Amino acid sequence: MLQIRPDVFSHTSDHFDLLLSYCESMLRDSLAYCDDTDAGTMKQEREQRKESKNRHNNVDMNLKMWKEMLKGSEFGKSCCVRAKIDMQSANGCMRDPTIYRCKTEAHIRTGTKYKVYPTYDFACPIVDSVEGVTHALRTTEYHDRDEQYYWFLDRLQLRKPYVWEYSRLNMTNTVLSKRKLTWFVAEGLVNGWDDPRFPTVRGVLRRGMTVEGLKQFIVAQGSSRSVVTMEWDKIWAFNKKVIDPVAPRFTAVEAEGVVRVRAEGVRRGSIEVPKHPKNEAVGTKTVFLGPDVLIDGVDAEALVEGRNATFINWGNLTISKIERDAGGRVTSVCTKLDLDNKDYKKTAKITWLCAEPLVRCTCVYYDHIIGKAVLDRDDDFRNYVAKNTKTEVEMLGDPELRHLKKGDIIQLQRRGFFICDSPYEPLSRYTSCESPVILIHVPDGHTKQLPTLGLKAEKERRQMTGNEQSQNSLGTFAERSPKRETTASESMSKVELAASIQEQGDRVRRSKAEKASKEVVAAEVKILLDLKSQYKAATGSDWQPQTASSARITNRDEDVKRESKGVQMSVSNTVGIDHEDAVSLRAKVDAQGERVRKLKSSAGSRDDVNEAVQTLLSLKAQYKALTGHDLAGGESRKSAKGEGKKKKEAKAQGSASGETEAQKVDGVCSTAKKTTRLGLEAAKEEDLSDWYSQVITKAEMIEYYDVSGCYILRPWAFAVWESITAFFDTEIKKLGVQNCYFPMFVSQSALNKEKTHIADFSPEVAWVTKSGDTEMSEPIAIRPTSETVMYPSFAKWIKSHRDLPMRLNQWCNVVRWEFKHPQPFLRTREFLWQEGHSAFASRAEAEEEVYCILQLYRRVYEELLAIPVVPGRKTEKEKFAGGDFTTTVEVYVPINGRGLQGATSHHLGQNFSKMFEITFDKPETNEKAFVHQNSWGLSTRSIGAMVLLHADNVGLILPPNVAAVQAIIIPCGVTVTTTENERKTLYKKCDEYEETLRAAGIKSRGDYRDNYSPGWKFNHWELKGVPVRIEIGPRDLKEKQAVAVRRDTAEKLVVREADIVGEVTRLLRDIHVNLFDRAKAALDANMVVCRDWKEFVEKLDLKCIIQAPFCGQPDCEDNIKRDSAKDESSAGGALMGAKSLCVPFEPLAVPQPWEKCIHPECHRKESLLYTLFGRSY
Repeated sequence: MLQIRPDVFSHTSDHFDLLLSYCESMLRDSLAYCDDTDAGTMKQEREQRKESKNRHNNVDMNLKMWKEMLKGSEFGKSCCVRAKIDMQSANGCMRDPTIYRCKTEAHIRTGTKYKVYPTYDFACPIVDSVEGVTHALRTTEYHDRDEQYYWFLDRLQLRKPYVWEYSRLNMTNTVLSKRKLTWFVAEGLVNGWDDPRFPTVRGVLRRGMTVEGLKQFIVAQGSSRSVVTMEWDKIWAFNKKVIDPVAPRFTAVEAEGVVRVRAEGVRRGSIEVPKHPKNEAVGTKTVFLGPDVLIDGVDAEALVEGRNATFINWGNLTISKIERDAGGRVTSVCTKLDLDNKDYKKTAKITWLCAEPLVRCTCVYYDHIIGKAVLDRDDDFRNYVAKNTKTEVEMLGDPELRHLKKGDIIQLQRRGFFICDSPYEPLSRYTSCESPVILIHVPDGHTKQLPTLGLKAEKERRQMTGNEQSQNSLGTFAERSPKRETTASESMSKVELAASIQEQGDRVRRSKAEKASKEVVAAEVKILLDLKSQYKAATGSDWQPQTASSARITNRDEDVKRESKGVQMSVSNTVGIDHEDAVSLRAKVDAQGERVRKLKSSAGSRDDVNEAVQTLLSLKAQYKALTGHDLAGGESRKSAKGEGKKKKEAKAQGSASGETEAQKVDGVCSTAKKTTRLGLEAAKEEDLSDWYSQVITKAEMIEYYDVSGCYILRPWAFAVWESITAFFDTEIKKLGVQNCYFPMFVSQSALNKEKTHIADFSPEVAWVTKSGDTEMSEPIAIRPTSETVMYPSFAKWIKSHRDLPMRLNQWCNVVRWEFKHPQPFLRTREFLWQEGHSAFASRAEAEEEVYCILQLYRRVYEELLAIPVVPGRKTEKEKFAGGDFTTTVEVYVPINGRGLQGATSHHLGQNFSKMFEITFDKPETNEKAFVHQNSWGLSTRSIGAMVLLHADNVGLILPPNVAAVQAIIIPCGVTVTTTENERKTLYKKCDEYEETLRAAGIKSRGDYRDNYSPGWKFNHWELKGVPVRIEIGPRDLKEKQAVAVRRDTAEKLVVREADIVGEVTRLLRDIHVNLFDRAKAALDANMVVCRDWKEFVEKLDLKCIIQAPFCGQPDCEDNIKRDSAKDESSAGGALMGAKSLCVPFEPLAVPQPWEKCIHPECHRKESLLYTLFGRSY
């Protein structure tokens, strides 16, 4: 059936005599015993780890009972033989399992020759060994029995096969248990074991699965230890790839509702057309023509009088008249030939048949036998049996269908693939009836027949057995071989295990450093994990890197005792870090390190610096060889640096909490005098990093979190993000974009599907590897981006050109585990963003959206954040991995001269659609075509750009359009002499101002806290960056005025009460314009053109971004970055070289014929573009 022909076909019964002899030998060697305990009691005793009353029978008693079993006597039938292993074992399979039972029924092959029969657990390892099996393939359900498997082989001194474990594959909407499938057959719910709804080999073959398709699916799945539940679509999609290129095309229309079409002027005849439009080898078929043809009723309803319709394999016909009955249903159609018109675009495509001759056929459609996608462990499958899972449709078919044979697979045009289950039979002499062709629909993996109920991992987990769950968590590292068991000592001490782990870890590192093959590294890692598992089993805790050294100290007495008993211990060649040789060498490292720093600071020659660095590295290598430890630098310097870092962190914490050292007495915070360090303690020009940290913390935008690189966005910062999301969300919905949400978790296989794409993200991908205390069988990634998450669904949802364009956007978080100096907003391990993904029928439509979205990003920066940007296209090296091209808006940060990528809009072309098979049917030809895709994203990095550009040494400056509070109202002049009525009147007037501004759409708030002075409040809200401060005092009440203060210029102006709305609105507008103009002036002043390399480097050091002629080659870009980098002595902390930011859409200069690429070693003159370079975040 599967075209597999075994070399040898054997049965366990071939070895019954051998198995009997082994059983008797075990009884004689007291490795087994006979037991007459009833089954219920035996089960209970095994669960309670209680020994049987017969466990200590002598050999004679066991042999006597064995003879009764061999005879099949009544007493013998109550007995069984059990292996004597270990009733106290944690593994239930090792608690004296049964190996022989007495059965008097006839055997299917040996008849009544034997009265006793071996159990599977006993027969399997013996038969595997004696038949020469090298690799025993067993599912993970049998993992607990592996220990038992090898126990039998050890005791019987037989050769050990290698046990290779793999998981079973569960399928949705069905059951795989033979017992449950038998129930369906017995109840008459199916037509037998070859019913097309059954997951049996015969069932799927009858439904149209090919042996080749099945093989390809199996090969693609590979061997996995992860127990998964898969949808049927996957296996049928593989099958479609096999049948689609060779299946002949025929036509059929539904008998019910068929509409007759009158073709004026057509005579009866026939034409020959290919059976397959792309494969001439399939042959040709005869298509009959005539004045009367038949079409489906649904097609007839789509026809329009006066327009052309394309009748497939014939040509265009003009619809001259459509007749309908009283209910409006089409009854007939009149047409005129227009075959000379070859314009098939935008015409209805019609499948048709000449009214005669025809062949009757029945198309049978099957659905799933279980109505629930994934059954839980406690579900009774009988409660979920699906109803009406078989549908028969009477059809009128192509006369060529007469020649089909059973098992032929064809395609009915516009209906899908079918397999001939019963061929056509002519008129019978007995019934005077002809037998129609019976065609069973073959799924193609695209259209789901039932909506699944959600294949969540939790449901899969609940469906697994306990053994499967444990094995699913172990993964491939739990695979064992007899050799591994014989070499790994189970009695190693903690010290020996720790030393072995350390030694094996060194082997793994050496293998990776030497770039050994993947298989070699995997094998070494596997040994390392086995050792760690043994360590955890022996000690009850996970192994830690410091375990080896601590174990040597705490168990030194034990080592001495072992040595005195003659136990040979391996002695390390390394010494402690406090050894006099190590101390001396460390001093040399410190001295050489200082020499290197002096050479760099004094601008020594490059050769001298390189020579000194090589000497330093050599000394460090000697130190590691001597002590076994790396030495990052001088210990004294490292220690001092560490202390400085601790003081800096303590300082930041103290300032954030508002406490000073003077307030803390013996660790207790004093409340005698309240002192707040409200203002910034670092200048932007002097210590940018510290200044930035203080701004975002003291302005209450960020709270640091105990996971490095992750931060808490406080409401003040999140309000900025809400303003951005509100604007952008509104604008993209105008374009027809819809919001959605996809899971944050990505399977390893899905993530690796587009390897070119994920390669750029792989160092940043965070993996979930444990569930509780259990190792997961396959790690799950947390999305770094969502192409591989979303596009499998795109492939399911997009079938026709009518499904296009598809434009989706999700507001979500992503994780990129960056290790290079995380900075809040700018470089974080988790951040918020929007990511849009779209699919189009044509490249032109897709490219139009790319630039449309980029324009929206430009508006976000310029209209909301008051930040000018440079729009352009990324170079080939910097473009999005896997895309055709990337457009970007780049921000210039004047304080350090760096560029910052603001947002990107990518055109992915058809790269991802080909990888994920996202196709649609072209309306003109019905041929499959790949969609053209885009992706685009904007993140909370935009908030960091806003802080860097606009904030000053007083604090944050918020652009009015994103400020949570645009105007803060502060009552002033309240003193001890102010009466209660005067205070209430003042506060009431402040409330009136607040309500008036709010009614005008200005976000305003009053600060009425009585425990802070007005001056403190001024500083507080200036630090938080509120654009306008409104001061109102008793004198202002009398004069019916208020004082407005601009945050960006500190300018004060008196505003009349009646003009408050207009003046504040104008101020907000002016502040936005001023912030933008100030940033634009800095950009214009520092974006320069360079044509000479020396000038390029000089301008780069002057914190400029540079437009220079560039050839666009990635190797040249690497050279520019390398040769423009500065060493550690450079001021300002800008040590990296220049990288390309973009190719501006509006460059400052145009390449001239005599110009060449900016890098001195590159002499290319062709394809030059003025490209923007700069140091970047």
